[in-house]
Amino acid sequence: MLDKFVTYMAIPLVRYAFIVGVLIALCSSLLGVILVLKRFSYIGDGLSHVAFGAMAIAAVVGLADDMVLTLPITILCAILLLATGSNTKIKGDASIAMISVGALAVGYLLMNLFPTSSNVSGDVCTTLFGSTSILTLKKEEVVLCVVLSILVVALFIAFYNRIFAVTFDESFSKAVGTKVNACNIFIAVIIAIIIVLAMNLVGSLLVSALIIFPALSSMRVFRSFLSVTIFSAILSVCCSSLGLILSILYPVPVGATIVAVDIAAFTICLIIGKVTGRG
Repeated sequence: MLDKFVTYMAIPLVRYAFIVGVLIALCSSLLGVILVLKRFSYIGDGLSHVAFGAMAIAAVVGLADDMVLTLPITILCAILLLATGSNTKIKGDASIAMISVGALAVGYLLMNLFPTSSNVSGDVCTTLFGSTSILTLKKEEVVLCVVLSILVVALFIAFYNRIFAVTFDESFSKAVGTKVNACNIFIAVIIAIIIVLAMNLVGSLLVSALIIFPALSSMRVFRSFLSVTIFSAILSVCCSSLGLILSILYPVPVGATIVAVDIAAFTICLIIGKVTGRG
C-alpha cells in the first residue's frame, strides 16, 4: 500500500490535487468557524447551489472558463445574504433556502433544456457530489488556487481582530466605530471564493460539510475563538489529506470520502469533549 501511494505521488497531477485539497481545507475551516458562530452554517450549502446554477448558465452560453461567471454571481449572492440580510423582509434561513432551491432548480432545468453532452445525469451527479476532476487539474488552476488561498489566509490574519469582534457582537463593534457592513461584505466575498474553489474538490452538495464539520469538531474540545480556529484548520487539513489518500488508494469518490473522514473526526472530538467535560 505504501509503495502504491509513493508511486501515485510521483505523478504531478496527484501532487496538484494534494496541494489544492490542503489549501481549500485550510481556508474552509477558517471561514467555517465564523459561519457557525454567526448562525449562518447553512449559507455554504445555499451558495454552493448558487454556484451550481451559475455553472449551468456558463455551460449553456459556452464559456470556456465557467469561473468568469460563477465567481461574480456567487459573490453577489453572498453579499446579499450576509451584508444585507438583517435589513431585508425575507430573513436568515428563509432567504438562504429560497436562493438555494431556486438556483439548484434553474441550473438543473437549464442543463436538461440545453444539454452540453449526451450524459446530462452524469454531469449533474459529478457537479453535485464531486468527481475525479480534482485529479485532472491544470497547472494554471493550481496556481490560481494557491494565490487565492494565500490571499484568504493573509486577509484573515490581517483582519483577525475585526472579524472576531463582528462575529461575536455586531452592535458593540458598530458602537466602537468598526465598519460592520464592510466587514460582512469582506467575509461574504471570501466565503464565495472558497465555495467556488471547494466545489471542484467535494461537489456542490458536500461543500457545507467541508466548511462546517471541522469547526463543530473543534468546538467540542476547545472553547476560545483562537484555539477553535487553529485546531479547526489543523483538523480540516488532516481530514482532507486522509480522504484524498483513501480515494487514491481505493476506488472511492473523493468528496464523499473526505466528508466521511470529517464525520469520523467529529465523532472522536465529541467523545473527547464528553469525557473531558468540555463538550
